[in-house]
Amino acid sequence: MNLASSPSFRYNDPMRSLSPPLVIGIAGGSGSGKTTLAHLVLEQVGPDRIAYLPHDAYYKDLSDLPANQRVAVNFDHPDSLDTPLLIQHVQQLKRYQPVDLPIYDFKTHTRTDRIERVEPKPVIMVEGILIFGDAELRRLLDVKIFVDTDSDIRFIRRLERDISERGRTTDMVVHQYLSTVRPMHMEFVEPSKRYADVIVPEGGLNTVAMEMVVARLESLLKDETHHNPIP
Repeated sequence: MNLASSPSFRYNDPMRSLSPPLVIGIAGGSGSGKTTLAHLVLEQVGPDRIAYLPHDAYYKDLSDLPANQRVAVNFDHPDSLDTPLLIQHVQQLKRYQPVDLPIYDFKTHTRTDRIERVEPKPVIMVEGILIFGDAELRRLLDVKIFVDTDSDIRFIRRLERDISERGRTTDMVVHQYLSTVRPMHMEFVEPSKRYADVIVPEGGLNTVAMEMVVARLESLLKDETHHNPIP
């Protein structure tokens, strides 16, 4: 018997009574505060209602390259990321199917053999510097938020993060910033701001904007729950 043609399959599947999840995109330059904003949204709206997909998890595996060649890769160019896999995962979550989020090692520039299972939720939140630059991914986003922060603040934040969390030296961070981060920001990230529905200065540090974003999400979730009660 074909399960898909079974009347019980067609009429008793609770997922068929639900609208697709709300998909939110949070973009902005490196060090802009977009990850802080994403984590605050997770905390205030609730991780039980949000499936979180950071674009950073989808960096391509460079284990086939010698270590000295890995560090020379332009990690701020769209080609360094496996965006087709991210798109696939968003589409799966929109169909209420779980996905396996890759876990990337930023110290070795390799994708580990570990994964994190992400279950379907009423909201899918995608976060990353380049997510508005891909037309196919952008079409999947219902709400697009761009975090806009001055370049000097972004550089200081990146410097502190890369030294404390990713094993970089000051010289390495400065070299990377001048050679790839800043040029790629001007070529890809800054132009993508025009696609944003909302522009938030200073990310999670902007309390007023943060409260407005959370309130809007709560309102949208309430509307979805009202129109699509879970059986």
